Amino acid sequence: MFRCAPIGDVRTWLDCFYGAAQPLRSELGLPPAPASQVQLSRNPPAAVPSTSDLNPRYQVTTDALRCNNLGDDRQWLSCYYEAARPVRAQLGLSPAPQAPAGVAKPGANVNPGGAPGRVASRVERPGPAIPNQNQGWLQLASYSFNRYGIFTLSLSNGQQWRQLSGDTSLAHWTKPPAHYWVRISRGALGSVNLKIKGDAAAYKVERID
Repeated sequence: MFRCAPIGDVRTWLDCFYGAAQPLRSELGLPPAPASQVQLSRNPPAAVPSTSDLNPRYQVTTDALRCNNLGDDRQWLSCYYEAARPVRAQLGLSPAPQAPAGVAKPGANVNPGGAPGRVASRVERPGPAIPNQNQGWLQLASYSFNRYGIFTLSLSNGQQWRQLSGDTSLAHWTKPPAHYWVRISRGALGSVNLKIKGDAAAYKVERID
């Protein structure tokens, strides 16, 4: 979802938003999202948003993050799709073309923008490799920021990570790298969270080494 942020066209952004749900659809054994949506979520085109009213998009992102309070994956997926209402309204689309994933009839579900289909066999897709959680916190070896405040860093175990460009949390580190201790954990939709000890923020990252 965070990778979709640079997309300029609102409808394209919405398709990317839906495509970002594919890892969890796969985990639940549901029919896949349309390939065009999945491809958008993996390689979104970067552009300045084409509309001056970004509030609906911000509202969708905020509401989708609130879904993280749900423990059940199907309920989370239903909540995620429901969060798209503000942008659908902005585009003049119906509130929800798909049945909520958590309450679909047994044996069927509906793809966002697609037609009902039979439940596919479960497909396991490995997420990005992350440090062994038994290791606890890892010391930061180096870090740098680009002109937009997005960081790239190296850990003491040699792994390199980069903050997603669409992340809304910006780090303000000024001390030597060895001062900071890092923990990597999995987030929703196959995302990866990075936490700095003593810092309340959670940053969305991807591994680059």
